[in-house]
Amino acid sequence: MAVEQASWYVIHTYSGYEAMVKDSLEKLIENNNLQENIFEIQIPTEETLEEKANGKKKLVERKKFPCYVFLKMIYSNDIWYLVTNTRGVTGFVGPQGRPLPLTAEEVQRMDLEPVVMEIDFTVGDDVTIMSGPLESFSGKVVSLNEATQKAMVNVEMFGRHTDVEVDFGKIKKVTVVTEESL
Repeated sequence: MAVEQASWYVIHTYSGYEAMVKDSLEKLIENNNLQENIFEIQIPTEETLEEKANGKKKLVERKKFPCYVFLKMIYSNDIWYLVTNTRGVTGFVGPQGRPLPLTAEEVQRMDLEPVVMEIDFTVGDDVTIMSGPLESFSGKVVSLNEATQKAMVNVEMFGRHTDVEVDFGKIKKVTVVTEESL
């Protein structure tokens, strides 16, 4: 069996149990040699800008889908039994608790797998953040990570320069118009 035959499935957990379920499933995979059946476990998160009571803003990481954990696996009744009997798991998302694999569009929309993007910016370029909590912030590209498809961008935030990690797809190169280019 190969990773290509695996699909993404969603399991429902008790509120606040997502990390514990992920840890338990990782131990289950290791103890039962299930590396050939369960390939990846994710709890998708996103960064949001939150205003505190004192008026200060803080960047916090939140779960995109609270009470859900995503598994990339090759489905079998044995795997279903082991996963559903893991502490904190209430069941698979699907009809009558039977797993329904996510479509390719759903996987892409939920950012479960990175989409390889062609980029038009390099280290040192000025960019603008196009979406997310830092939308419309501008900064300079400090570093690029092709493997994770993320750029480290130095932006001025709250009166000081801060490096933030941003997905390639959320930033755009700023093109400076000069008299020579007109």
